[in-house]
Amino acid sequence: MWQNLLNTFLERAIRQGRLTVNYADGTVHTFGGAPGGPKVEIMISDPDLPRKIIMDLELAVCEAYMDERLTIVDDDLYGLLTLGLINLPKAGPAWWQRPVTMARQAMRRVAQFNPVGKAQANVAHHYDLSARLYDLFLDADRQYSCAYFADPAMTLEEAQAAKKAHIADKLLIEPGMKVLDIGCGWGGMALTLARDYGAQVVGVTLSREQHAIAVQRAKDAGLEAQIDFRLQDYRHVNEQFDRIVSVGMFEHVGAPHYREYFRHVREFLKEDGIALIHTIGRTTPPGTTNGFITKYIFPGGYVPAMSEAMAAVEKEDLVATDVEVWRLHYAETLKHWYDRFMANADAAREIYDDRFVRMWRLYLVASELTFRLNGQVVFQFQLSRDQEAVPLTRDYLYRPDAMSQDRAHATAAQ
Repeated sequence: MWQNLLNTFLERAIRQGRLTVNYADGTVHTFGGAPGGPKVEIMISDPDLPRKIIMDLELAVCEAYMDERLTIVDDDLYGLLTLGLINLPKAGPAWWQRPVTMARQAMRRVAQFNPVGKAQANVAHHYDLSARLYDLFLDADRQYSCAYFADPAMTLEEAQAAKKAHIADKLLIEPGMKVLDIGCGWGGMALTLARDYGAQVVGVTLSREQHAIAVQRAKDAGLEAQIDFRLQDYRHVNEQFDRIVSVGMFEHVGAPHYREYFRHVREFLKEDGIALIHTIGRTTPPGTTNGFITKYIFPGGYVPAMSEAMAAVEKEDLVATDVEVWRLHYAETLKHWYDRFMANADAAREIYDDRFVRMWRLYLVASELTFRLNGQVVFQFQLSRDQEAVPLTRDYLYRPDAMSQDRAHATAAQ
């Protein structure tokens, strides 16, 4: 019964490209065939997998791939995920998928509820993994967020340096300014703002691994007098700052906490202060987080729609002085990460195991393709309490001297 139900769904859903399914009972079915998509063949060794797919398609397929109960001919993971992304959203959910979708939608605020204790546990799940793992695929500065490919020919290191310089330009950093870095990670942004721009930086993180490395990096760079890295929830900060930066942290806040987050941003800012919030976003209306991502990668995480974020900004009496949307920059960043990770897959297996490597590979490929095919972007919100805190036009970001400085920073990162 379950296999027949799955066949009925795939017959309706797969239009572009072609999917061939070899079931555990030896039967073979092919779906689709129209041009414009990849041709993929999968092998299902678990006779119970069709039932699991019926119950929760995304999570069941991902777990089966991780456990090798579902394998792909030529290991064409890009092809399989592309096939899904170009077909399934157009097909819409089957009647038997709607209860799962409705339940996930009803529970979205519960899933995204991140009080202080839970937020730290969620952060530890991902960011307290072995430091050696991140060395396998990140740039030397450990920038674990979208790079800025101002020139398509940039290396990953150059594009990550360009990202930091672009953010610093938006913040209009001047020597001696006091800056709060919310979710400072391994400290790369704080180190850059202190070393290259003369700022006094407070960086806060909930990750013990990240905090220890950031503190050591500041010590090694001789910047201990300029940078204070704290193992602290941002909600416990009680100072005011000239500038606030937050890169890749807002995705972990959760919709129930958006007003709380922006209320703190406003309270932390001096009257003429400027904040720059850099976050993954969705071009679609508010939704839910993929079950695989929630369970295995970022528990408590959620990618916001602009309407959700801006509604909270408006209610907390902040002025949006600039909003920029980066489209395919993160897709290119993830491709770099994937290539580096796969080149070091054997080292990753030594740290963890084969299942982890398949999980991480799935995470990186799915993330890249979501930016290419499924409406994910990056938002940069420049915010202030005073609408006159920044120049009236964006010219200050693109004047020749600023662009020369950005290129110099990118070169220095090599």
